[in-house]
Amino acid sequence: MACCSQLFTAVAVACACVSAKLLPAMKRFVSLLLIALLAVVAATAGFYIARSLRPHTDTLPAVLRPASVVGRLAPQLSVKGLEGQSIELASFRGKAVLLNFWASWCGPCVDEMPVLDQFAREHGDEIVVIGVAVEDESDARAFLARKPVSYLIGIGSPASPDESARFGNHLNVLPYSVLIDPQGVVRRAEARSFDAEELNEWVRWQ
Repeated sequence: MACCSQLFTAVAVACACVSAKLLPAMKRFVSLLLIALLAVVAATAGFYIARSLRPHTDTLPAVLRPASVVGRLAPQLSVKGLEGQSIELASFRGKAVLLNFWASWCGPCVDEMPVLDQFAREHGDEIVVIGVAVEDESDARAFLARKPVSYLIGIGSPASPDESARFGNHLNVLPYSVLIDPQGVVRRAEARSFDAEELNEWVRWQ
């Protein structure tokens, strides 16, 4: 029994010595791990907070219909064109208008721009397409220098809420499209992106 007791005591002392030697290293490891985790959490939180200020359709339902503006006269809209001219929504009365609010950082916006461009080329005599960039003018111009489009482009406000809020975009979602009939009445308004077939179907409000 005495031998066993001495053995247990020796083992306990040895374990205590090993623990004492490893403890500082373990503390350093845990501290570094916590710092790394906090950095990741902070970066992730910052990313989602920034995006939450202007979400797009990757993170929201595919179709949002703000019924509050549909069936009503479209509000006034005046934005600066790329040539410095004033683009007045009221000046297009008598023609249908497709407003598309977009930004160059919005993936779905960029993806549908060729669709809008082709649509404008084919149906420009019937429906006027106006893209409103709701971001810094320099960013919009830099993007369009790389990927130009044939339809009208206006520069909206980069602040939130922007001009699209007056057209029912209360969630500040991009891309956001509004269809206005020749009498100036909003017929459709949705936060979504389109392919060619969907867009051709969407503009048929009658």
